[in-house]
Amino acid sequence: MKKYLVTGGAGFIGSNFVMYMLKKHDDILIVNLDKLTYAGNLENLKSIENDKRHIFVQGDICDKNLVRKLFAEYGFDYVINFAAESHVDRSITNPEIFVTTNVLGTVNLLQCAKEAWYDGEKWAEGKKYLQVSTDEVYGALGETGFFTETTPLNPHSPYSASKASADMYVQAFRDTYKMPVNITRCSNNYGPYQFPEKLIPLMINNAKQLKSLPVYGDGMQIRDWLYVEDHCKAIDMVCSGGKLGEVYNVGGHNERPNIFIVKKIIEILSDKVSPEINESLIKHVEDRKGHDRRYGIDPEKIKNDLGWYPETPFEKGIVLTINWYLENEEWMNRVTSGAYRDYYKEMYKNRM
Repeated sequence: MKKYLVTGGAGFIGSNFVMYMLKKHDDILIVNLDKLTYAGNLENLKSIENDKRHIFVQGDICDKNLVRKLFAEYGFDYVINFAAESHVDRSITNPEIFVTTNVLGTVNLLQCAKEAWYDGEKWAEGKKYLQVSTDEVYGALGETGFFTETTPLNPHSPYSASKASADMYVQAFRDTYKMPVNITRCSNNYGPYQFPEKLIPLMINNAKQLKSLPVYGDGMQIRDWLYVEDHCKAIDMVCSGGKLGEVYNVGGHNERPNIFIVKKIIEILSDKVSPEINESLIKHVEDRKGHDRRYGIDPEKIKNDLGWYPETPFEKGIVLTINWYLENEEWMNRVTSGAYRDYYKEMYKNRM
């Protein structure tokens, strides 16, 4: 039986990954460590709450005693680190939180894994630490070209700087201690269970309520969009078959401007929900500080090395995503209460 420590597994990508793994593999055990901040939600895991292959632990990846205890109790074969503060606007407001979780938390996980797997001379067989990172560590692209695994790191926000720093610590543990590691860097994910501060669920939620749809600047910032289940498949493949020490970029060649995404959501919801949902709801607001203009990933390495490819074209994935949110209104209502409403008002009050 393979044993996994999955951190941040009650968040958007983490919860989708845990469910994907339990559906895909029988002989595994997943210990899911999540602090349950605003973006972590136990409701994301409701469908697997009685699965004996899944153990949820509420806790902080910065808590060394807790992480050591989990290693001692379960003897993990793999650590997959999703745990991160991930919203760029929040990092601009409170960069210290991002350093604590994204950098210090990563170092703590690396140290605990090293203590458990390394005897000072050799590493235990069949172990791996996988860091889930982001294409934002590369900075911004011009109108042409793509990020590759050899693109220099050039982060432009406190969020991406914290993720780049974490990546460099992972690489330092590889180079210094020969630690068995991989890093994946993905493009923008979308799909079920995404917290509605992110573009797609935010627009879906606001449009259903006929609220304004805030679009940064001219809306022509371009992102490469990746359906979350395709990303989960990639992480599974890197975990089981990725060459030790390698970085793998995970993207879908689904580049779309933000304003296109917003208009597509309006088009679908106008048909499915109400014709009152139309482009008059769009409100262009002051652009984000340091907002990168374009990201685009070249996924050829993971395709060639591991045979991974994105199975979900954007035109299909966006419909699947919208349908999920329409069918799970209670989930959305619960996660958009209280603290999130206060945060939303604070973020946009001076931009409208």
